[in-house]
Amino acid sequence: MAGFRIVFGLLLVAGLLCFAMYIATSQVVWRRRGIVIVKWTVLAALGFFAVLIVERLARVL
Repeated sequence: MAGFRIVFGLLLVAGLLCFAMYIATSQVVWRRRGIVIVKWTVLAALGFFAVLIVERLARVL
């Protein structure tokens, strides 16, 4: 659980750094990289929480 939080936080920081580089350099490639990193981070988090919910539902049933 703690490992996931660390990886999730680092990926979000990486996305923010990409957006900061886009603002600093005005190169579109940094914006695209930031969007891709944040998109996949959010999708991975949704998958992780879906697994947690299914796990809890399995315990109840």
